[in-house]
Amino acid sequence: MEGAIRCSTNYVPLSLISFLERSAIVYRDIPSIMYGDIVYTWRQTLERCTRLASALAQLGISRGDVSWEVLAYL
Repeated sequence: MEGAIRCSTNYVPLSLISFLERSAIVYRDIPSIMYGDIVYTWRQTLERCTRLASALAQLGISRGDVSWEVLAYL
């Protein structure tokens, strides 16, 4: 849509969470991550991110907290 004017009717900025949720619906079984022999679909990526967020919340980590140890599990 080159040259189109962005407005609330045709453009909605996506947060990372809304992007993942939308991609899991629209591109459900299409690969989102491919690394060597490992392939994850958009649905699987959303599920993994949701599980990671849940695990962090169970550990008491909440929005705004910083933890370098999280990177070891990604």
